[in-house]
Amino acid sequence: MKSPPVMDPEAPPPPGTPPYDDEVWWAGGRSCQVFQRSNLVGAAHVLAVAVFLESRNAHVRRFSCDLGPEMCFCLCGCAVSSRPQEEEEKRGGRKGVPWRMTLSLAYQSLGVVYGDLSTSPLYVYKAAFAEDIQHSESNDEILGVLSFVFWTLTLVPLLKYVCVVLRADDHGEGGTFALYSLLCRHARAALLPPGRTAAGDEDQFLDGVGGGTKKANGNAATLGGGAAASVRRLLQRHKVLQRVLLVLALVGTCMVIGDGVLTPAISVFSAVSGLELSMEKEHHKYVELPIACIILVCLFALQHYGTHRVGFIFAPVVITWLLCISVIGVYNIIHWEPTVYRALSPYYMYKFLRKTQRGGWMSLGGILLCVTGSEAMFADLGHFNQLSIQIAFTCMVYPALILAYMGQAAYLCKHHILEGDYRIGFYVSVPERIRWPVMAIAILAAVVGSQAVITGTFSMIKQCTSLGCFPRVKIIHTSAKVHGQIYIPEINWILMILCLAVTIGFRNTKHLGNASGLAVITVMLVTTCLMSLVIVLCWHKSIFLAIGFIVFFGTIEALYFSAALIKFREGAWVPIVLALIFILIMCIWHYGTIKKYEFDVQSKVSINWLLGLSPNLGIVRVRGIGLIHTELETGIPAIFSHFVTNLPAFHQVLIFMCIKNVPIPHVRPEERFLVGRIGPKQYRIYRCIVRYGYHDFHKDDIEFEKELVCSVAEFIRSGSSKLNGMPEFDDEEQHMAVVRSNSIRMLEEEATTVEKTVGPSQASREIQSPSPSPTPVVVPKKRVRFVLPAASPKPNAGVQEELQELSDAREAGMAFILGHSHVKAKSGSSFFRRFVINFCYDFLRRNSRGPNYAVSIPHASTLEVGMMYYI
Repeated sequence: MKSPPVMDPEAPPPPGTPPYDDEVWWAGGRSCQVFQRSNLVGAAHVLAVAVFLESRNAHVRRFSCDLGPEMCFCLCGCAVSSRPQEEEEKRGGRKGVPWRMTLSLAYQSLGVVYGDLSTSPLYVYKAAFAEDIQHSESNDEILGVLSFVFWTLTLVPLLKYVCVVLRADDHGEGGTFALYSLLCRHARAALLPPGRTAAGDEDQFLDGVGGGTKKANGNAATLGGGAAASVRRLLQRHKVLQRVLLVLALVGTCMVIGDGVLTPAISVFSAVSGLELSMEKEHHKYVELPIACIILVCLFALQHYGTHRVGFIFAPVVITWLLCISVIGVYNIIHWEPTVYRALSPYYMYKFLRKTQRGGWMSLGGILLCVTGSEAMFADLGHFNQLSIQIAFTCMVYPALILAYMGQAAYLCKHHILEGDYRIGFYVSVPERIRWPVMAIAILAAVVGSQAVITGTFSMIKQCTSLGCFPRVKIIHTSAKVHGQIYIPEINWILMILCLAVTIGFRNTKHLGNASGLAVITVMLVTTCLMSLVIVLCWHKSIFLAIGFIVFFGTIEALYFSAALIKFREGAWVPIVLALIFILIMCIWHYGTIKKYEFDVQSKVSINWLLGLSPNLGIVRVRGIGLIHTELETGIPAIFSHFVTNLPAFHQVLIFMCIKNVPIPHVRPEERFLVGRIGPKQYRIYRCIVRYGYHDFHKDDIEFEKELVCSVAEFIRSGSSKLNGMPEFDDEEQHMAVVRSNSIRMLEEEATTVEKTVGPSQASREIQSPSPSPTPVVVPKKRVRFVLPAASPKPNAGVQEELQELSDAREAGMAFILGHSHVKAKSGSSFFRRFVINFCYDFLRRNSRGPNYAVSIPHASTLEVGMMYYI
């Protein structure tokens, strides 16, 4: 093989440079430019490919590439997607999805996404008129409330979310953390530890691969990215702004969790409030609360079964509910007040505020409940697609809600004096003959809406855990077929206790509405702030457009936020307290994780220490594979030196494994494993970085072990460890390659061997009479062999020997070595630091799941090495 030329690391390779066999390496300075082509058949030359890996920052510069169907694999932390357009279609992407599938997704989204939003008519008017505003003969109050409801539904869910926010998906996923990870990759500014972030900007790889929209955006960034570059530099230079961005994302996340407590409470409580019209006022309050609590307990107790068992009835229930409130609304409009449509004029909002003044402004805290659940359109984007959610809202949900609110207003226009203020709710406008069936449908719709919010809370907790912002919890996937359906036992019971507490504590819609309203509007404000940055940094639009977006929608939401916040003492304190508790937990865990990682980096052992142990490492090598879990991507973790010092023996094949959660939703299976070699070949020591997106889930231990071993075997077979003139190992840089674990298959067969049983003890044999000959027994044994691709060339003797040793080690079994850390604040630390580390973080660490559960490894094969961390 020809030696590659030495080039300037800042200069791209010349166009038309022919490949050197299967790999080409350019080396110069501290930067390395690498590409590998998997399929050279039929390709005349490589046009111009270079991947620049700069030290530390892993900054990437992209050049045009023509490598046929299989794209280049980069050696930094992120992989190039080979067929992003096809991947988009598999996820229900923008183009190429048949209309039949889109309509099917729209139908399903009605049950999953819009359950919460569709039940808002149960409590909006009751919460709005809970203040000091009364009906009058002129109907200015009720028409003003209807006008606010109509324009709020039009501007926030329809204009903001359907037309704008849904387009800001993170590779098909939505939600607060999706926006945050999107901004972090484009701004290259994140406070997450390197084990939790991408090593490069993946979107830059995708720019030139998918063509079309991505490429156009990339060109727009090059031509008119002045504002984006300025904002990016501002975020990169000021750590304070990065912290503000992270705290903003955490606040939105915590408010979503708080909404998971409040939404089931207010939805179910409002649904059963129809009993107040069927019995005496002093009696119904003793029946309403127990029934609501029983429904809530059943709702949370059945979560572990998963939604896939009853999910097929979600959409029919919501559709039935929407049709029901639409028909009732049309009936009330025709029968009571056909001219109620005049309230659609914004003039009635002005008349309402002018007449009611402070009372009308405070009633906005109840009016904003009409948009509760709107954030679910964006948060659940990953389960559907943009077009299906837009169709479902504009064609079904939006018209039904408008008719329902207009119908209630038409009824109230002719009923100014009611027997009690508590009778201004939804059921008073329902004809008495159908009131009981409607209440039954309302309870089912409330349960469906609550189920969607609870599932969304589970997904949000999982995202936070994947990015290292929340303690590890037990995550159970309730469906093997439907992605994203998870159950978290600890969070489920915490939500149930909190939900019952607020239901029993408040016992009325007014206080529950005040609490829920503040949580809803806070999440919307956070989304507006993050979206304004997305417009500049990700979409490369004018900064004036971003300012206009945040001023227009921010003003509307700030008005509602002020009206909700002023009711702090009347229930609005609940989401604030819940958010403070959860954000405190997240910040403490994040701070402790960062400090622990920094200690790992400072305490890591140089590779020279490993090489200085003599060629045979000076220790005993036993059969089998030793898998060492570490947070480090380079160097030798301190736990390994601690282990070798106390027990000078380890397995014949050693793999340092790092689980890396990258801030993208999904990592393709063929790009999941990043494999490299540590030291000379005869040491048989490898490093493997396993990458997961924040929506990926870890597979079971058996399948994971097979894929891990196959990735190492593929690394050995493909010759990726040959550095073509470069040194085989380096103290500071580990040269690694993305390998496709499905290129090589591993077959495991059960075989039998005859072994002799162990007789009496050796010590007793010397003084006792000879014992009978041991009886041979048949012992099952696993036989492992690798099956190479049919078109692959025959490997040389060295590769065959290394693969044979790997298969022998696999036959002997795999052991997992984990570090069990005891974290303490170092001496001389302040009282606050000692309190946070020694008490708070240590409490969270001891009560969270360990890394052995996160990796799904068998406990019987686990060895924990304890170490004390002084941070």
